[in-house]
Amino acid sequence: MRPGSGSPSLGLVNTWSTSGPDSNRRRSQRVILNVPVTVSGESPSGKFSEQTKTMVVNAHGALIMLAAKVSQGQALELKSPSHPETQSCKVVYIGPTVQGQTQVGVEFTKPAPHFWHVAFPPENWTPSMGDVSERPAEKATAKAPVKTSKP
Repeated sequence: MRPGSGSPSLGLVNTWSTSGPDSNRRRSQRVILNVPVTVSGESPSGKFSEQTKTMVVNAHGALIMLAAKVSQGQALELKSPSHPETQSCKVVYIGPTVQGQTQVGVEFTKPAPHFWHVAFPPENWTPSMGDVSERPAEKATAKAPVKTSKP
């Protein structure tokens, strides 16, 4: 959540990607959403459990920040206060480290489209600047003739 706001921050994003020929293909839209989660797994120094927040979620996983050191392909467990069951996932992306925490992309090992309690846009949906700036009322107003009176 943003400081001082009562609701999670929500927005669409098309950022983090994995390398390879299909890196630009998306199975589901990504949504910027800060959800508190507990991440557990095993690191080289032993078992860990860390409370963090998601940065981005999608129907197939999330982007989170972790202090624990993890590796590509590593199995993890996610627990969200809004979901009764633990969700198994694997590390699919390791990004930059900032202030001791690393961006980690995780993918669910079993489909869990309702884990985040978010209705994701359909796969073929893409935002367009025209959709935002051209509303029917604005079009009608912009095209309406201006009446003038003669002096």
